Amino acid sequence: MKKFLALMLTLVMLLSVCSAMAVAESALPTFDQIVLGENTDLTAKIHFVYHRTDIPDKLDGYVKEFQKTYPNIEIEYELITDYAENSLLRVGNTDWTIMGIPTVEKDELPNYFVPLGDLATLENQYNFMSSWSVNGVCYGIPSTAAAQGVLYNKAVFEAAGITELPKTPDEFIAALQAVKEKTSAIPLYTNYAAGWTMGAWDAYIGVAATGKASYMNQDLLHAENPFADRGDGTGPYAVYKILYDAVANGLIEEDYTTTDWEGCKGMMNRGEIATMVLGSWAYTQMQQAGDKPEDIGYMAFPITVDGKQYAPAGGDYNFGINVQASDDEKLASMYYLKWLTHESGFSFSEGGLPINKGGEYPELYAAFEGIDMVADDPALEGEETLLNELNSESELALNAGGNTKVQAIVEHAFNGDESFDDIMNEWNEAWSEAQESLGVEIK
Repeated sequence: MKKFLALMLTLVMLLSVCSAMAVAESALPTFDQIVLGENTDLTAKIHFVYHRTDIPDKLDGYVKEFQKTYPNIEIEYELITDYAENSLLRVGNTDWTIMGIPTVEKDELPNYFVPLGDLATLENQYNFMSSWSVNGVCYGIPSTAAAQGVLYNKAVFEAAGITELPKTPDEFIAALQAVKEKTSAIPLYTNYAAGWTMGAWDAYIGVAATGKASYMNQDLLHAENPFADRGDGTGPYAVYKILYDAVANGLIEEDYTTTDWEGCKGMMNRGEIATMVLGSWAYTQMQQAGDKPEDIGYMAFPITVDGKQYAPAGGDYNFGINVQASDDEKLASMYYLKWLTHESGFSFSEGGLPINKGGEYPELYAAFEGIDMVADDPALEGEETLLNELNSESELALNAGGNTKVQAIVEHAFNGDESFDDIMNEWNEAWSEAQESLGVEIK
């Protein structure tokens, strides 16, 4: 009997070794192990689903440049306008090879995407890698990275007599008032009709409003009445009040329901718009929309915390590879994403922060001298999905496509049918009920 057990144990060990060897032989290299210029005869077809409908020719140019080294890798881009919804519906399909990762639950990442490597390793080589990682494993590489601030037209500011960039909500509203009184430009363009542009306001309630990297993914989850007035022009309350006050004081477009996302780019370039609240990714789009790229400026969001301004920084959509793709398609995708990150200059050309450590910063961040650019800390262990759960339970969808709640601020401020404090009280109530429902401890 002992001999039989020993034999069985040996067989089990041998099978385990063979299985491990098979996995090792078929396993993909991690992203950090990919070396550009190797495997140049690799043959594969990549179907790349992406949201950048504004730069099809540029993307085709990247493909042609990449194919000078990897001629047998065919890359087809599918560019989608309603990307957030479309990608979420398709993430479980096999009709794509690479996509910008949609707002899936983090614990579902292994179901859809190829692991790119160990977070601790990749964080030493790349910036903003924690956004789409779970259990210490990364599933996405940022396409570009952006700091969150405010687009403004330098010529309009000069004509309005604004000699110093506003650093507080009161100073910003005063600047918008000066634009209205002294120029013909729209002081603040809401981009209400586009919808998704309104959700951009959520990005400022963490680092920019509090100065704390831990706020968005950690502190907010356990905060009591996070939308209450702090009384010092900081915090989430101060962010949304800027929008409410601008609308209530007639400092936006005449008819917010008819805003035009594509059209506003040329308007900003021509000096018909003074400011827009959008991430730095939009800077180059405004520059390229007309004959006056030199007039486009970018400044930190107008909130000051204990005498200092902060700019949230982080990756835009992360590129993920379909876990259902073939091994050759996965490997080819890794080479293309590595090339986009290291060789193409894509993030830099789009006005983005560098993805790889030591990369070059675009000129647009010159106005950020002395301003700390801070990335959000990841969620605490065991709370990776809690923000999404609170967002769903409260229906606020903070920093997760919560466009309608911000649009409602515009509507109520314009109509004068609900005070800002009443709106924030409703949000606090919804957040508190969600915390109670999910058993979240208030700290």
